[in-house]
Amino acid sequence: MLKKRSVVLSGHATSVALEPEFWAVLDAFADERGQSHAGFLAWVDETRGRRPLASACRILALEFAAGKHRLTTS
Repeated sequence: MLKKRSVVLSGHATSVALEPEFWAVLDAFADERGQSHAGFLAWVDETRGRRPLASACRILALEFAAGKHRLTTS
């Protein structure tokens, strides 16, 4: 079952639907970065390139869980 979160990105309201397990990992990553959920999703949006937002979130969660993503604040 997917869990949706709504956020405003670049002035546009959008929602992202992910499995709760992915949200748990992304929440931990956001906490380590000292960011709110909205701020974290804005960062993902800014750094995702052409990849769909939900896909970028899943890949980032997998990389973070595997220890392959470096924690950066910018």
